[in-house]
Amino acid sequence: MAERDAGFFRRWLIMAAEAVDADADRLTGLDSAIGDADHGSNMRRGMLAVAAALEKEQPATPGAVLLLAGRTLVSTVGGASGPLYGTLLRRAGKALADVERADDAAVREALAIGVDAVAQLAGAQPNDKTMLDALRPAVEALPDYAAAADAASRGAEATVPLRARKGRASYLGERSVGHMDPGAASSALLIGALARTAADE
Repeated sequence: MAERDAGFFRRWLIMAAEAVDADADRLTGLDSAIGDADHGSNMRRGMLAVAAALEKEQPATPGAVLLLAGRTLVSTVGGASGPLYGTLLRRAGKALADVERADDAAVREALAIGVDAVAQLAGAQPNDKTMLDALRPAVEALPDYAAAADAASRGAEATVPLRARKGRASYLGERSVGHMDPGAASSALLIGALARTAADE
């Protein structure tokens, strides 16, 4: 089983920042239908700040990489996305503690802990039309990274027919049906970047 060092996690998050930057307009379009129309711009700002922080500081352990990224997202991303993504990464980073290399089983366990923390913070369940609908199946598919990316993408697509039960979209009731959840879409970008990073190793 492969072991992942701090460099792997830095490359993942920098690649994720590039993916979010490239797809920010689509994310904002999704959010304009059922939210505040700012998810793309918020995530672009936050992820580019993460990439800059990781380039500048270059933390020495996987856990430290994730903790820095989580702190940066909380401090730079507005709305619910900053605390949610920040919680995901910070809790995963704490789970990895100060190990210098994490095998894929440890990566899966750390991300599962992060996803559980997001669910607790958001008070959300599967099929509530949130980022969890992409993240949960992705974590369940690990340590197969390609399968995780596919599961996240399919999970995001599966939010389209759902009625939102959490967040601003829930205020729309039945009008939230027929639109992809923007948080699930950005989560799929994050997991897709993880899979590409693993494939490049």
